[in-house]
Amino acid sequence: MNPLRSVGGRLALGLALVVAGALVLVDLIVVPSLERNLIDSKLNQLREAAPLIASRLTNSTDYDLHDKIVAAAESADARVIYFTAIDFAPPNLTVFDDSNPVTSADVENDPLRLKAFNAYPNLVSGTVSSAGKRYAEVGYPLRNGAVVLLRASLRDSLQSIHLVRRRLVIAGLIALAASLLVGYGAAAWFARRIRRLERAAGRIAAGDFSQPVVDRGRDEVGQLAVAFEDMRQRLAQFEHARREFIANASHELRTPLFSLGGFLEIMADEELDPATQAEFMATMREQVARLTKLATDLLDLSRLDAGRMTVEHEHIDLAVLAGLLADEFRAVARSRGHQLAVENGSPAAAFGDEERALQIGRILVENALVHTPSGTPVCIRTTQRNGSALLSIEDEGPGIPPEHADQVFERFYRLDGSMASGSGLGLAIARELAELMGGSVELQAIPGRTVFALVLPTTTDEEGHVFSGENGPTSVVEPKIGA
Repeated sequence: MNPLRSVGGRLALGLALVVAGALVLVDLIVVPSLERNLIDSKLNQLREAAPLIASRLTNSTDYDLHDKIVAAAESADARVIYFTAIDFAPPNLTVFDDSNPVTSADVENDPLRLKAFNAYPNLVSGTVSSAGKRYAEVGYPLRNGAVVLLRASLRDSLQSIHLVRRRLVIAGLIALAASLLVGYGAAAWFARRIRRLERAAGRIAAGDFSQPVVDRGRDEVGQLAVAFEDMRQRLAQFEHARREFIANASHELRTPLFSLGGFLEIMADEELDPATQAEFMATMREQVARLTKLATDLLDLSRLDAGRMTVEHEHIDLAVLAGLLADEFRAVARSRGHQLAVENGSPAAAFGDEERALQIGRILVENALVHTPSGTPVCIRTTQRNGSALLSIEDEGPGIPPEHADQVFERFYRLDGSMASGSGLGLAIARELAELMGGSVELQAIPGRTVFALVLPTTTDEEGHVFSGENGPTSVVEPKIGA
């Protein structure tokens, strides 16, 4: 792989560019600013010294003028040149200099000195170059037409600037090398973590959910690893559920098919009396009904999983629904020795799909009749609570242990020791259908009493009263499931 295409190479190159850019900015902005500050400081020093020196030289005689110029130069740490104009008409000048010997030819044509002769009463300042060297100069014009020029070399200041620039270059090269090493090392460390996640993703994609995804970091990569681990656990659960689903579905299909095959073989090979034939036919019809119900349940589950299950949103009177369920299961309850009763505590107007609500009611009533001992009373009850209408099916059977309360809604789950096996799909379908309608299926289980309740949102009229179907508005009754 091209190093520049790797994460480490790109990060190292990026850090190197940042360091190089910082060095360029320092050289273009910081160093010139430092140079200007040093020059300005030198000029300010000369500006402060110029008036005092000028006053001393103005009151001097030709005899002591040179000595005062030398003393002023020492106090100001600068070269002092005194120009006396003849008839105030430059360039006819008399020059007194602190140089020893006096050699003032280099300043006779100084541009700043020429400006100073025409600037009275204001002083002038700036930098000049002479013989390849730079100087800070201040020209102070006097009333008598003379000019005091203070010149200080900038050699030491400029050497300091050059030293700073050299050290910055050296420090920048060191920082550049360090950034390359640190950037590449840090990127390599991140790359190893990312490659571990890549390998984990490959295992998960191949269907291997056995190894956990672990990363101890608390940064974004660590958070990504946590998301991968959550995905792995969920996919492992889905895979376990899928395999269990296939195994249970195969078992549920094989049992009635095996039974049907056995009955057909017996009826074909043996002469049976009419009573036995009728018994066999009844048993075969039961197995066919079992297969039909299982196929319908599997189809409903596949539609729910695929999101293709549609529900209507209409007004439902759960009291009417309770009566339909009682009429439908009254014969089954009588044959199994159950007492089936209906109690409508109050009109229960709901909003949902009537056919799907009836399907959920059938699942709950059948569950109560099939999974309880003979003679167990079963009651269908409708109630209301704030914002909800309930269709409750209560039985006085042995009950559901608390540790199994949530599991009974899982697909193919069958409680050990139940009165009948069933497919284990009914309650799962009931809950998912209820949620699809904006409701839920609730369970209240205590020893000797079990209540399953379909909970749906209520409908209201324009004034906010609960709509009760045929009997008009009614007040809300505080719910008591199974009370």
